[in-house]
Amino acid sequence: MKHAKKFASLLLALVMVFAMSVTAFAAGTNTITVKNAVSGQKYELYKILDLSVNENKTAYSYTVNSTWADFFKSPDGKGSTYVDIDAQGYVTWKDSTDVAAFAKDAEAFAKGQTALNTIKASADGDIIFNNLEAGYYLVTSTLGTKATVGTTPGDPNPEIKEKNEVPTNVKTVEEDSKGTYGSTNDADIEQTVNFKSTITAQPGAENYVFEDTMSAGLTYNKDAKVYTEEAMTTELAAANYTVSNNPGDGKTFTITFAQSYLDTIAAETKLYVKYSATLNEGAVVGLPGNENKSTLKYGDSTNTKSTPESKTITYTWDLDVLKYGNTDKANVLENAQFVLLNKDGDKVAVVVDGKLTGWTNIPAAGEDGTITWPTNTVLTTNAQGKIEIDGLDADTYYLREIKAPAGYNTLKQDAKVVITGATKAEGSDSLTYTTMVAEINNQSGTELPSTGGMGTTIFYVLGSVLVIGAVVLLVTKKRMNTKR
Repeated sequence: MKHAKKFASLLLALVMVFAMSVTAFAAGTNTITVKNAVSGQKYELYKILDLSVNENKTAYSYTVNSTWADFFKSPDGKGSTYVDIDAQGYVTWKDSTDVAAFAKDAEAFAKGQTALNTIKASADGDIIFNNLEAGYYLVTSTLGTKATVGTTPGDPNPEIKEKNEVPTNVKTVEEDSKGTYGSTNDADIEQTVNFKSTITAQPGAENYVFEDTMSAGLTYNKDAKVYTEEAMTTELAAANYTVSNNPGDGKTFTITFAQSYLDTIAAETKLYVKYSATLNEGAVVGLPGNENKSTLKYGDSTNTKSTPESKTITYTWDLDVLKYGNTDKANVLENAQFVLLNKDGDKVAVVVDGKLTGWTNIPAAGEDGTITWPTNTVLTTNAQGKIEIDGLDADTYYLREIKAPAGYNTLKQDAKVVITGATKAEGSDSLTYTTMVAEINNQSGTELPSTGGMGTTIFYVLGSVLVIGAVVLLVTKKRMNTKR
């Protein structure tokens, strides 16, 4: 009986010592600090392995955390390729273990698990996971961070650094196929407009999806491709991305990057998305213009983030013609006929219902020197002496009068017209725009003399002069004969 009591007392003492030992670690005095955390990003913590330590803190033994048993279960669990687990459940690393690959596979498994702790960074800086037991942990983030770290008596408060940056997307548009890209451009209706979006991909990239949305005035030409350099001559392998046209939700198209490709990105990488659209007859003329915007979605599928929207605006402008006579702008002239030529004078505008629909070659003159102008190129002034043309680029044009109103002389020279588009007042960021008005004056022809007017007086005077001259000549002749 005494032995039994003594054994019970010893057992109780051992239990108390063990409890005190466990409490020292289970109390959760350890921390993991993530340095350089990015504002708005979500950081999640998972415990992969439990750690037990002897009283002298000289011997460690790892066992699988119960929530990760399936990850290490052979042959299906990928964790078994990195560790050996003995009959008692103790874990040791294999000599050939690739810790980065282990972290990647662990992250994939973690997506189906509940995180031990989640912190959303409220500002750029450090975040701390507190009150942790000793063990081996995985830290992930919506930026693609995959870090494994242990908390041990020898290193109870480890730190890891967020090396991944937020990806970016910057959209630009080309001005008149000149190779210069910016945030705005001007174009004719039916002109092709070229766009370029520059994506800065970061290590740890996850679930990158590029989304593009065009306004109704732009018709997407379904030609999006991804290139690996800014000259946009080397295309990213087609297997590395998928283009989806008209995917719904108001999007014009999306590009989904294969995760197998994103996993190969080890350093900051730029990708260039090139595509085009046609400015159509539904385009907004003047302000506010025709918008194209895009964004890049990224991150954990359970907490997707998006880059800020990046947008461009394509403008198109209008031209009014006012035809009047004899320098009197109130004397408007109907039925004057014009054609609109491009700045090189080799194309004529095709205009339907007041909107530019394209350009065509100027036909050659016939044998009599006249030109038969193509259909819908002849512009005729209305009862208010006006012609209205929508959908022009900011450029130089020429108005050629091909028929003057009855009683007026046709202009000998083409009238130069310069459309400059919108402007900003000094000190203002707001655009203002006023339609360009080309004011064209016609002079009426000179009235010829008529009977009963000044013309007859001229004839009478000339006649009298001739009669007097004849008489003088006759008298002079007779005198000369008498002298002989």
